Amino acid sequence: MTAMPLRILYLHRTRAGDGQSVHIDELIEALRQEGHSVEVVGPKRIDAMKSGVERALLPPALYELAELGFSLVEFFRLAAAARRFKPQLIYQRANLHMLSAVWLSRLLRLPLFVEVNAPLAEERKRFANLFWPRLANWSETALWRSATKVLPVTQVLADSVVASGVPSSRIVVVANGVDTARFAAADRMAAKKALGLEGKLLLGFVGYARPWHGLEQVVDLLAADAKLADAHLMVIGDGPALAPLMARAERLGVAGRLHLAGILGRDQIAGRAAAFDIALQPEVTPYASPLKLFEYMALGHAIVAPDMANIREVLSQEIDALLFRPGDPAAFAATVARLAGDAVLRERLGKAARANIARNERTWRGNARHVAALAGSLAPPEQAQARLASVPQV
Repeated sequence: MTAMPLRILYLHRTRAGDGQSVHIDELIEALRQEGHSVEVVGPKRIDAMKSGVERALLPPALYELAELGFSLVEFFRLAAAARRFKPQLIYQRANLHMLSAVWLSRLLRLPLFVEVNAPLAEERKRFANLFWPRLANWSETALWRSATKVLPVTQVLADSVVASGVPSSRIVVVANGVDTARFAAADRMAAKKALGLEGKLLLGFVGYARPWHGLEQVVDLLAADAKLADAHLMVIGDGPALAPLMARAERLGVAGRLHLAGILGRDQIAGRAAAFDIALQPEVTPYASPLKLFEYMALGHAIVAPDMANIREVLSQEIDALLFRPGDPAAFAATVARLAGDAVLRERLGKAARANIARNERTWRGNARHVAALAGSLAPPEQAQARLASVPQV
């Protein structure tokens, strides 16, 4: 517990119950475990496979304007929470068209920490047919530039934030983490036996499976590589890539070796994933801090991942993972085959990955301590409560 507990007003707009919500929930819980008080302002969760009714009903042009307009509603909700809670810090998980915390932090002269998980304007331009790209860029950079501290999850993202005009002195990289009490190394043989996979080599993937994750490469590998004739693949999670993946496995005659575990509770994932012999990250966006990597590491798994800058921020080739040339299916296949045939190497890499977590404190509690230390390094904010009286109530 820190010497000076903080009162943190935490704001987010994340509705999907996927990895984003895990990050939010784990960090909030870790902050509370560290002795801080956290008041959360955010929407109710919906299934990650669904979208909100407003996105379904509104055309993109109006939806994006409505997102920005919602900042005003959100501002009054934040102000009401601030009246009750009397925060010392506002912490926001960044989203597009989300300026309410900027306004409140300026009004109350409170520090604002903004957590950045992706370059959302760029991401939505690429995947969601963004109608007002200039508005999206403006809202995103306005949020970043207004923050007291910007907390990107990778250095790759930090470079994007610097390019937007934020001084590097206000940027601190805080990667994803893991709860080591929940994701602890377990008896792999016992876990495999419980699944009826005793004596089989098990490749594993955890997460919300999207087409760009590249899991079809793994199914192709099961079908094509004689060295993996007795190997199986387990996917824990949901996602739009799974139905095509199973169809592909059936077409290639390996459906019996593909196990889709579906969505599991956080307390169940570790027990199922403990059975993995090789943990996979076949592809990754170049700026992400993949949650699954930290969970794989804490479980003591041998990891296969692309040799990319954001991955190298966490893992080192031949030390605690095997990294392959990205976008090269042959390199990926050769890397998996090498690990499949070398149990000693798998054990060595797994132990080193677990030691990496402990050595670098890559945990949610560690992240909470880091956030608190950053807040504690700031000059104490002026008394903000008197200024709350000037905010109209709704």
